[in-house]
Amino acid sequence: MMMRGGLLALLLAFAAGSALADGFYKGKTITIVTSTGVGGTYDGIARLVARFMPRHIPDQPNMVVQNMPGGGNVIATNYMYNIAPKDGTVVATINNGIPLHQVIDDRGVRYDSDKFNWLGSTGAINAVTIAWHTAGVKTIQDVFSHELILGGTGPASAIVIFPEAMNNVLGTRFKIVNGYKSSAEVYLAMEKGETNSRSGGYADLVSEHGDWIRDKKIVFLVQIGAKREPTLPDVPLMTELAKNDEQRKILTLISAPMSLGQPYLAPPGVPADRVALLRQALMDTFRDKDFLAETDKIHFDIRAMTGEEIAKIVHSTVAAPKEIVVKARAAMGEGGSQ
Repeated sequence: MMMRGGLLALLLAFAAGSALADGFYKGKTITIVTSTGVGGTYDGIARLVARFMPRHIPDQPNMVVQNMPGGGNVIATNYMYNIAPKDGTVVATINNGIPLHQVIDDRGVRYDSDKFNWLGSTGAINAVTIAWHTAGVKTIQDVFSHELILGGTGPASAIVIFPEAMNNVLGTRFKIVNGYKSSAEVYLAMEKGETNSRSGGYADLVSEHGDWIRDKKIVFLVQIGAKREPTLPDVPLMTELAKNDEQRKILTLISAPMSLGQPYLAPPGVPADRVALLRQALMDTFRDKDFLAETDKIHFDIRAMTGEEIAKIVHSTVAAPKEIVVKARAAMGEGGSQ
């Protein structure tokens, strides 16, 4: 009887918590912070989420997007951990390199990725490193002898993390120049000839510059992820370039961000019932036929992952074996040359 009574009390408490969450958002606005500038798929998908997610939240609150670029995505992450309201009215989509940055670099880090409330993700899509068609290279093997100038936004970004790892582990010759404010600026710099290479999300590239692929204005050098993208069957994975098992383990850890896709989170301390509500609403949004019709228009593939799945990947990154972390940190050097 005591067990039944305890279970009943637990169920009633959960129901009461759910009711609290259901009524909380009436007349409120939810802000989605993006760690990137305007432009790019992080920003674009966030704006679509802001359009469609309210229909999946009780009382249909308003949703707006706030861009908070800078510091290689660290500024927005620190804001979400330390400053953002912890009531479920502010969520964020953060660059997937943020948990790895905490482990291997930690410059500017005032957050613990393991303590965020992870809500879900668009799903794993690889990063790629490309060269402009006039750069004088045709494969990644050419970059072992030919220097490429590669633009970056900051040391926490995948734009920097992956080429820096290839430089230090494999011996490639990417000359990394940080300081660009957004992914869009990095693309523009390559098109203008300020740089001749960049690393970033394959989805961004397909969505924003599909004509570059069609017109062969770029060369795919390498892709970063757990397995090759179906549309890039002949482009090697970074981990496949490893010459021994130690290099492979280091590059596997460094590749971990790509398994996160474009993740969404809420700050630590948000009531559990609201976290559950937001998780469900985000998953419902990623399955919404009208939302998917919009992502299809920009050629962005949704491969929805739950908050629980994302939390496990983040934890495995943050809790990686110390010896591999030390070697991965050494491989990253200073996180990119200025």
